[in-house]
Amino acid sequence: MFFKKTQNRIFDHRPRFYDPEKDETEKRKRKLKFRNNSHVKRRTKLPIIWILIIAIIIYLYLQFGSGVI
Repeated sequence: MFFKKTQNRIFDHRPRFYDPEKDETEKRKRKLKFRNNSHVKRRTKLPIIWILIIAIIIYLYLQFGSGVI
């Protein structure tokens, strides 16, 4: 009654570089849940490779290096 009711602020923001065609394609891609392959991380078999390399090094050390130490 004695106080003003607060109102929301109104912003008028216009983007500098707006491409309506690109915006439509982005909306379609999001709707179809399209992903670019660069964003998908492919899981490689690196732990297996590291285990094989370490096993080979241990084998070679036991065959040729056991008499040195």
